[in-house]
Amino acid sequence: MRKTRQELPILVLRFCVLIVSVFFILAGLIKKEHLEVMQKAVKICLECIGIG
Repeated sequence: MRKTRQELPILVLRFCVLIVSVFFILAGLIKKEHLEVMQKAVKICLECIGIG
């Protein structure tokens, strides 16, 4: 399938967004942000049902 001149900027933009997304996901994993999010989710859930 041949790409036209109009499709090329869209493909470049999609690739850039993908790279930035992967970078931020890795940065969050390195800083262990997923553990903090899980702690907050558990706290909110326990408060919701009246235990916390």
